Amino acid sequence: MTGAAGTPDGRPADVAVIGAGVVGTAIARALACQDVSCVLIDAANDVGTGTSKANTAILHTGFDAVPGSLESRLLRRGYALLGEYAHRAGIPVERTGALLVAWTAGQLAELPAIEDKARRNGVTDVHPIGPGELYRREPHLGPGALGALAIPGESIICPWTTPLAYATQALAAGARLRLRSRVTGIRPGATEHQVVTSTGVVRCRWVVNAAGLNSDVIDAMMGGDRFTIRPRRGELIVFDKLARPLLSEILLPVPTARTKGVLVAPTVYGNVLLGPTAEDVPDRGDVATTAAGLAALIDAGRRILPGLAAEEVTASYAGLRAATADRDYQIWVDGSRRYACVAGIRSTGLSASLGIAEHVTVLLADAGLRLVGRPEPDPPVMPYIGQAGIRPYADAARIAADPEYGQIVCHCERVTRGEIRDALASPVPPADTDGLRRRTRALNGRCQGFYCAATIAELLGGAGSVASAQASGESPPCAGTAKAPATEPPGPQASGAPGEPLPRASTEPG
Repeated sequence: MTGAAGTPDGRPADVAVIGAGVVGTAIARALACQDVSCVLIDAANDVGTGTSKANTAILHTGFDAVPGSLESRLLRRGYALLGEYAHRAGIPVERTGALLVAWTAGQLAELPAIEDKARRNGVTDVHPIGPGELYRREPHLGPGALGALAIPGESIICPWTTPLAYATQALAAGARLRLRSRVTGIRPGATEHQVVTSTGVVRCRWVVNAAGLNSDVIDAMMGGDRFTIRPRRGELIVFDKLARPLLSEILLPVPTARTKGVLVAPTVYGNVLLGPTAEDVPDRGDVATTAAGLAALIDAGRRILPGLAAEEVTASYAGLRAATADRDYQIWVDGSRRYACVAGIRSTGLSASLGIAEHVTVLLADAGLRLVGRPEPDPPVMPYIGQAGIRPYADAARIAADPEYGQIVCHCERVTRGEIRDALASPVPPADTDGLRRRTRALNGRCQGFYCAATIAELLGGAGSVASAQASGESPPCAGTAKAPATEPPGPQASGAPGEPLPRASTEPG
């Protein structure tokens, strides 16, 4: 799409949000639900790519944030908001709790200070446990643990459905989505700004910079120079579902001044996650895994949970965090320039996303952006892709009503033709197989698409490419929402779903 764009009637949009990650989509949702005309812009072909798709998928309480910091306040608020939103939207969440494990006398001595910090952050249900209780709760833990701090509120969440739900609700409220549109410049003006993108110019009154790893670049386009993004790469390993019985809770390390360290955690998809590493890299696009990084993770995993060494690796990946010299969030609004900067969110953006959006919306209103105060609308109910609930392949009533929910395409992850069809017809459809993975779990299993990739590629190509058409330019507002997941008891397995556990695949990391 080329040419200048604002609202359908030719006026500039009230706000252009640059960056369609979990924070940008949350802000667009908050603004659109307050009757603000909004254009959400991203260089990628989908929402929720970049840092938002490659993280540890934990819903953090904020127990270890710096007390009194903006991160602490917005993380605590976001945790409460997202927990309630996820319940209403059908976003998979499991309240597993976490154990912050001390392996040395020095780490054990740090636990009281961490407990005190948690209480100052408003997380008051933390409590220490001794080695006896620790090994009772986690019998597969490696030898030598001296104790732990229990954090009952730490949870696991789906990082893919969350920004997708925000974007879906934003579009339903009137926002416009402009993907594959790299911002190449901004022409600030007295009454309107012109955001120059690779697909044309977006006219707007306000600019919100939620560009993540490129937020300092966008800030410079608006005349700023207050911070520099220093990409920090984190590599992670995903273990097969047969590893899931090895742990019940998230196993956290005692953090250092630089990083939260390597954790072992279950995922809402039934796998086990190990990571991340922490390495500063110069290239903002460097998401390659490394032999040294993966070897270090395997070594750490062997010490934390020795049984992992015998389990199959399903996949490995790397993500980049948008670190800055300042550990706190870089969030401010300049009313004179009609500009909001939302940067330096690092690794807590998923958990804090709704708290950040609420905070930014208030700052914008205080700076002069007109909002329409109205009750919070109901979120869309998203297709359920977690492991703990009922999926379509196991729902006899749903299969009886629509046989395509009984036709399994991806056997490793039990994804049906009906789910793929629904994803391709959704308000924010996938543009490629990676997008389909994030919406359905297809291709994410042991075989990594060896058996189902051809069928899935055929289904994507046969969609007529609503996905490609929308992803290549601007997606207009829509009124539709995703279908609700079934809530009835599971019935017989869908046709084609193996009744026995699948044999272990011989898969290499990556």
